[in-house]
Amino acid sequence: MWIPTEHEKYGVVLVSFRGTVQHGLPLEIGDTVQILEKCEGWFRGFILKNPNIKGIFPSSYIHLKNAHVKNKGQFETVIPVEDSVITEMTSTLRDWGAMWKQLYVKNEGDLFHRLWHVMNEILDLRRQVLVGHLTHDRMRDVKQHITARLDWGNEQLCLDLVPRREFSMVDPDEISVTELYRLMEHRHRKKETSAPASTHHLFVHVKSLMSTNLGEELEVFFHIYDGRENRPLSERFFVKLNKSGLPKSPEKTERQCTLFVDLGSSDLRKDVYIVVHIIRIGRMGAGEKKNLCSVQYRRPFGCAVVSIADLLTADSKDDHLLKVYACNTESEWYQIHENIIKKANSRYNLSGSNTGLAVALQLLHGDIEQLRREYMVLFTRGVSITRKLGFSDVIMPGEMRNDLYITLEKGEFEKGGKSVARNVEITVYVLDIDGQILKSHVAAGSGEPGGDEYHSLVLYHNNSPRWAEQIKLPIPVDMFRGSHVRFEFRHCSTKDKGEKKLFGYSFVPLMQEDGRTLPDGTHELIIHKCEENTSLADCSRYLKLPFSKANLPSNNQTLKGPKESFWITSFLCSTKLTQNGDMLDLLKWRAHPERINDSLSKLKEIDGSEIVKFLQDTLDTLFGILDESSQRYGLKVFDSLVHIINLLQDSKFQHFKPVMDTYIESHFAGALSYRDLIKVLKWYVDRIVDAEHQDHIQQVLKASEYIFKYIIQSRRLFSLATGGQNEEEFRVCIHELFMSIRFFLSQENKSTSPVAQTQAVFLRTFPAVYSELLKIFSVREVAGFARETLGTLPTAVHADCLEAVKLQCIAKTVESQLYINPESRCILLPVVLRILQAHMQEQRDLVMCARILTSMLSLIQKEENGTAEPVVSEEVELIVESLLGVLLRTILEISNRPQPAGPAMRLQFQDVTGEFVACLLALLRQMSDRHYQQLLQAFSSKDTLRDFLLQIFTVFRILIRPEMFPKDWTVMRLVTNNVIITTVLYLSDALRKNFLNDKFDYKVWDSYFYLSVIFINQPCLQLESFSPSKRKKILEKYGDMRVMMGCEIFSMWQNLGEHKLNFIPAMIGPFLEVTLVPQPDLRNVMIPIFHDMMDWEQRRSGNFKQVEAKLIDKLDSLMSEGKGDETYRELFNSILLKKIERETWRESGISLIATVTRLMERLLDYRDCMKLGEVDGKKIGCTVSLLNFYKTELNKEEMYIRYIHKLYDLHLKAQNYTEASYTLLLYDELLEWSDRPLREFLNYPMQSEWQRKEYLHLTIVQNFDRGKCWENGIILCRELADQYESFYDYRNLSKMRMMEASLYDKIMDQQRLEPEFFRVGFYGKKFPFFLRNKEFVCRGHDYERLEAFQQRMLNEFPHAIAMQHVNQPDQTIYQADAQYLQIYAVTPIPESQDVLQRDGVPDNIKSFYKFNHIWRFRYDRPFHKGTKDKENEFKSLWVERTTLTLVQSLPGISRWFEVEKRELVEVSPLENAIEVIENKNLQLRTLITQCQSRQMQNINPLTMCLNGVIDAAVNGGLARYQEAFFVKDYIMNHPEDGEKIGRLRELMFEQAHILEYGLAVHEKFVPQDMRPLHKKLVDQFHLMKSSLGIQEFPAYVRASPVHFTNGSPRTCRNSVPNIISPDGGRGVARRSLPSYPAVNRYSSSSLSSQASNEVSNITGQSESSDEVFNMQPSPSTSSLSSNHSASPNVTSSAPSSARGSPQMAEKHKHSRENACLSPRERPVSAIFPNPLDPAQRAPSHQIGDTTLPRSDPNLSAPDKVRPTPSSWSLDSVKEGAPSFSDSFGKLLCPPVPPRPPYSGSSAKNMRSQSPVTSRSPQKTTVPPFTPSPTECQSTSLVSNSPVLSGSYSSGISSLSRCSVSEASGTELPAGDHPSHPLPPPTTLPNSVSSSSDEPIRRENKTPPPYSVYERNNPRRPVPLPHSLSIPPQADPPALPPKPHQLRTGSMKLDGTSDPRVPRPRPLPRKVSQL
Repeated sequence: MWIPTEHEKYGVVLVSFRGTVQHGLPLEIGDTVQILEKCEGWFRGFILKNPNIKGIFPSSYIHLKNAHVKNKGQFETVIPVEDSVITEMTSTLRDWGAMWKQLYVKNEGDLFHRLWHVMNEILDLRRQVLVGHLTHDRMRDVKQHITARLDWGNEQLCLDLVPRREFSMVDPDEISVTELYRLMEHRHRKKETSAPASTHHLFVHVKSLMSTNLGEELEVFFHIYDGRENRPLSERFFVKLNKSGLPKSPEKTERQCTLFVDLGSSDLRKDVYIVVHIIRIGRMGAGEKKNLCSVQYRRPFGCAVVSIADLLTADSKDDHLLKVYACNTESEWYQIHENIIKKANSRYNLSGSNTGLAVALQLLHGDIEQLRREYMVLFTRGVSITRKLGFSDVIMPGEMRNDLYITLEKGEFEKGGKSVARNVEITVYVLDIDGQILKSHVAAGSGEPGGDEYHSLVLYHNNSPRWAEQIKLPIPVDMFRGSHVRFEFRHCSTKDKGEKKLFGYSFVPLMQEDGRTLPDGTHELIIHKCEENTSLADCSRYLKLPFSKANLPSNNQTLKGPKESFWITSFLCSTKLTQNGDMLDLLKWRAHPERINDSLSKLKEIDGSEIVKFLQDTLDTLFGILDESSQRYGLKVFDSLVHIINLLQDSKFQHFKPVMDTYIESHFAGALSYRDLIKVLKWYVDRIVDAEHQDHIQQVLKASEYIFKYIIQSRRLFSLATGGQNEEEFRVCIHELFMSIRFFLSQENKSTSPVAQTQAVFLRTFPAVYSELLKIFSVREVAGFARETLGTLPTAVHADCLEAVKLQCIAKTVESQLYINPESRCILLPVVLRILQAHMQEQRDLVMCARILTSMLSLIQKEENGTAEPVVSEEVELIVESLLGVLLRTILEISNRPQPAGPAMRLQFQDVTGEFVACLLALLRQMSDRHYQQLLQAFSSKDTLRDFLLQIFTVFRILIRPEMFPKDWTVMRLVTNNVIITTVLYLSDALRKNFLNDKFDYKVWDSYFYLSVIFINQPCLQLESFSPSKRKKILEKYGDMRVMMGCEIFSMWQNLGEHKLNFIPAMIGPFLEVTLVPQPDLRNVMIPIFHDMMDWEQRRSGNFKQVEAKLIDKLDSLMSEGKGDETYRELFNSILLKKIERETWRESGISLIATVTRLMERLLDYRDCMKLGEVDGKKIGCTVSLLNFYKTELNKEEMYIRYIHKLYDLHLKAQNYTEASYTLLLYDELLEWSDRPLREFLNYPMQSEWQRKEYLHLTIVQNFDRGKCWENGIILCRELADQYESFYDYRNLSKMRMMEASLYDKIMDQQRLEPEFFRVGFYGKKFPFFLRNKEFVCRGHDYERLEAFQQRMLNEFPHAIAMQHVNQPDQTIYQADAQYLQIYAVTPIPESQDVLQRDGVPDNIKSFYKFNHIWRFRYDRPFHKGTKDKENEFKSLWVERTTLTLVQSLPGISRWFEVEKRELVEVSPLENAIEVIENKNLQLRTLITQCQSRQMQNINPLTMCLNGVIDAAVNGGLARYQEAFFVKDYIMNHPEDGEKIGRLRELMFEQAHILEYGLAVHEKFVPQDMRPLHKKLVDQFHLMKSSLGIQEFPAYVRASPVHFTNGSPRTCRNSVPNIISPDGGRGVARRSLPSYPAVNRYSSSSLSSQASNEVSNITGQSESSDEVFNMQPSPSTSSLSSNHSASPNVTSSAPSSARGSPQMAEKHKHSRENACLSPRERPVSAIFPNPLDPAQRAPSHQIGDTTLPRSDPNLSAPDKVRPTPSSWSLDSVKEGAPSFSDSFGKLLCPPVPPRPPYSGSSAKNMRSQSPVTSRSPQKTTVPPFTPSPTECQSTSLVSNSPVLSGSYSSGISSLSRCSVSEASGTELPAGDHPSHPLPPPTTLPNSVSSSSDEPIRRENKTPPPYSVYERNNPRRPVPLPHSLSIPPQADPPALPPKPHQLRTGSMKLDGTSDPRVPRPRPLPRKVSQL
């Protein structure tokens, strides 16, 4: 049976457990588990890192640990009983572990490895702590090290700053907020700025000396040298090197390494150097040969210098190689370093080219003890300490030092009878009082131990040697008296045995008879002659002699004679010995009582370092004098005491204060001194007001703290001695003293007066007196002293400095021991609050105010945890009453103040804000229910309460700001939020009670809601973004504060009642932001508010348009910031739909919710696509989807324009310049050529509408140019030129015309690549919403073929599966949770047949029309129907033709558009055969034409094509068609195909005719080497004719030849192939043939054969309202396939064009309807008529005044046009008034024609533009011109030749939607055409012929105007540019019109319009202001 555990609550897993048993919980080693229940060897519980999953596990696998249990029961939490540092370490390492792996994933290798090392280090330290064998100090060091490492890691990983006290984490609930803030700030400061160290140390490690000429041992001396004062700063560091230049004792590191200690900051400057002197030990001359002489001398070798400043910048780890220099003459040796520093090159040189000293140099900063901890290895390994000469900047008590430094300066010696100068060596000895040599007390420097003697270096042949060698004599203090130093001088001979011969000596005693030591400075010593060592054995003999020339007796003439002298410099650094006689006189006052007065007077002149050396002795002396003769010397002793006390205030001696404190506590014995001290102190205080000079009095008051210490200690000693006598007298004295103090403090003075300054001095020291007084007086008494003293300060003080000091005094009071006691606090608090309030109200000294307040509130918290609850409550009440209001005002003031400039000021400014905030939070946290009630009742009126609430809400908003605290202060932010939400809950009651119903106040409620929303949206409360452990901690401690605040908002909202209307729609945005927070409970609480808003809005205005508008606006901005998710969309939808089920306005509500939900879908897709790393294609597609949604469904113009620009930027980034142009054109179309001012918007400045439109035009033209879409650019150039012309801006007009001309040049000169088009299907639920289960056609990139495109799509959608078939997928694929891609190539069906079917139009121009403005695409799939005839497969070869119609034409605003409609037709074998032969005929014609017009570089393409056709025909190609379709069986079975069979026969004859003509042309141009092939072709052609049974062409063929344009064969309307001669065309009367109803409405189009060959589908086009025929045979199935035919999948088909015209009635039936269609709806040939055809020119009375429709709501109903689904589409056009884009399009064929000229007769123009055909049926000579529209347009061509890039028209024209004239002549029914080709024109009002069902097909579908050619609905009437309007004459004018002439004729408004024309709805005008 499972029973709850009592003690087994927490454990660590020892062995992994797989959890294979039922309900088993899998465990891993190291997991920590919380145990809930136990049962027979099993535990039940959960792993702490995943508390949601509970299970069972064996108890033997768990190591139990002690733990505390909080909240026993269901929600209990377990805290292990272990060191808090261990707990923190464990949890931190767990958090780091996960993040550490992420670093590896993100490739942040450096941090990854550093963190790894730190984690290992922490684990190591953790083991040490857990073992528990560390000493207390070591444990402290380890913990410090651990926490430093934890903080480093947290900072690197951007985790939170952990507040700590004594290495342990602090629980923010257990300390005051002010205390928490201090801890956080302290840690932040420590992290941010480390205080610059005042002391520095230089570490030196000697590695080796590298030189080529070594061989002798060396001594290396380092010292620090001041180049400015030319003196050494430190003693010398001495290293011995062996003959190889390496350290002599490598195992003793202290002999190679040293630390030059106690360098001040002033020593780290450029002119302070490390100087190295190197001495060699060996023979006198460096190059001497070895001889018998074994005597060795110390000789100069070299010197090196390096500046300390260089070490500050150099990398500390680098070794330095110092150059070693030698002096040119040895006499300069003493100053070689100075010469090197001064760069006196003539005096030294490099000692050798390769000589260098390798040393490691490193500057270390900080206290020496700190360095010992940080660089432990350095000190444990061994390092010698090299001291400064003299004391450091700060002298520490207890420091023992007694070093005498002697520098051997120079000597003056006589020759001594020698012919050459001597080689002098000095030997130095120290001898004690008994004349014994002191052992080991002569040191050359640190590093090497001291010796018994010291030998100087020897300078060769020099009687005036200068050594400048410093030696150190560390003689103990007790040996100083009587000791002396002896210098022996020897001549070192280089001859014979090289003996050293003594010739003299000097000596100097170390202490004078009066006890003073040898004074510092240079001493000239006498050299006494002596040649025998034995004569020096008894020192008593020579000690009686004079030692220095300075102390020679005046009468001693005997010693004055000798000229020999020796100079030394001595310097004593001692903490025990003095050279000062006055100091000794004072200390020996009893011996000379008469000198006491002088000694006390001279004390002030004695150096401070001498006084502190003998501090205790001096103080004993002073109090001794005071006790013995207080009357006589009392004042002097007092002044001396004041001098000493103030001396200790100096930073150099401040560390001696503890020495004085110890003296007072332990050694002071002046039990009677207090009377004299009080008396003198009162005497001084009483004279303050009257005294002229206050300096001395100020010094006295400055020392008052220690004076009081002496007074109190003296009184205590007296009480102890006497049993407490004279107590009352003492108290009276103290009270009188304080009365005097209060009197002088109460004086009001100006700030400059000396008294005011004296007051300031006293106030600075006064708080230090409290602790002394407490030793004798009670707490209440001392508090009384303090209150009365502080209370006497004048309130209206003029002195600013005194104000600041007063506050400092208060601050110290609050921080003192006195204030900590609750008893004294009651007494002091009112005074403190009064002063504090006055300062804060005036906003003065805020830093100090914050400090005081912080201290006060820190104490309250501490007390609250104790017992004194009522006292604390009373204090809080007092503080709230006095300071809460002023505190709020102060925070507001500071926050709104501009930030100060300096960084230091800004830091201080920020600190004070933070401190005040902490104080406010601490105060609010202390307030209980009672305090809040009292606070709210204290407000006298509603207005004051209102102001208070507004103020506190505003302050809370400031506290929530992200910049309030540093970003890693999460702990502080959570505490802040907890306080805020608690306070808000209290204040919301006040809001409900006082500001509802009649007393409703919008401002307060608005402020409340605004605060609540900001509160919920804070980043630090978004728990989802935190790690699980951090989230768990926060939830356990505070819960989810967002939900609490959300519930409070909902509750307050419900209370509002009808006042809710005040917040609609203002609060929709903020509340929406709250609901987007990913917290389910919060969403459930907040989303219903929207239903409430809809309901109230419905009641008020009958709809909720405002709610909808605001929701949509805010959704966009919020979701683009990353808020919201799919779950939110579903929740929003479901909650609101459920809420509105019973509402009367349910339908409109559902509509709104659906709209918003759909918008969310798109916005979420958009956000996902815009993520970094997503491909541009996806981003563009998504943006297009969203843009269309804003336009068509939401009618949000501003959002629409914003997304236009986002899309434009995406296109530019992807270098889709054409698409970018089309995109920007959408905005351009919304603007007009008006002068209305537009506001600043996006990146556009404030400007007029005209200027913005001009700028857009120019930008679009530039992008069209970059995208090689020059034709579109030309149109915009023209429009701009018209504008410039209308304003007579000829300068810009000229530029525009030049730009236009350059675009024409580019069309003709530059090559354009022909794109491929691909159909892509996106199937499956995993695709984004805008792609899901839709099919698109995409325009490929340059050179991109199917394989590359497919690969690109799979890269964009890496999880997608490519489908391997082209069949439409079934429902399982649509509904699958996957991504399927179906991709295949499709062929464009061009709309502009007019240009494509003209001969003579260059390919550069045609290529544009083949691949631009394409709506429809085709894909053909060949298949066999019925049984396949193996002998002749053509009989059953059918083609399945799929035509895809897009929602918008390509190219447009995207590279891909959705397929709107798909049509499927089947093409019969016979129709297929007709198409194949038609295509081949067309190809042949084209090649022949190119060959004749010399457009071909060589004749090979024609040769190959002829060879392919003839070869196929001979081998049975055409014969197969004959077998299949010309047999009786087929004709009998398919009587309906009679006409088609006839057509096929004609085409076969036509092909033979063309081949014959082609061979004739071929013969003309064929090169010599290809003649045999030509002959073979001719022979095969005759065979082919005979196989077809053609001996001679039929009569009708011979009678009606058709002239080829430029000499190529053409077919005329309703004619059969003609007999052709290569010499030219002959006009013969045409004879009509039977028309083919099934074929005669089809138009043809061309396509790129080059592209088609490379794609799997090569298609031509044939379109009808009824059916579409196409064929896609494989090479094996086509009799006409050439040897260059495409792959088996290639469709090679082009439909036959119609040869007959529809009946007249049918033709005119839809003319009116077509006139009303948008360019998109109208047949494209209506937009692109052939301007060269006179029949297309409308007479003047047909056209009327050109007026454009308006969207102006002021127009009358007939003037309005019916709207299209798109809000701003410019599609609708009035009848009889061609729109801008209409004419725009018309003029584009080929590409943009010249303007219609002004004048000239129609006949003349007809002659110039159209071939004149004779009425006679006989032949006429006609120039080869483009035929008129009554001739036929050609069929499409499919070229199998890869050389061809375009196709030419073949001439059979039909009146399909691709080929219609605007105003055509009368046409007779088929078969009844007259013989003349150009019948007289008949007036038709803008008749546009089309296939009958074409308008119906497009009537209800008008997508947004994404094409330049579709701009035909501007919103205001604008006169058309004259280049684009249709002139009002029947004949085209000869010259371009002037602007004003045009406008007079064209600006008349025509009020009439066709009632059938759709009316547009009025547009919102908002865009106009953009």
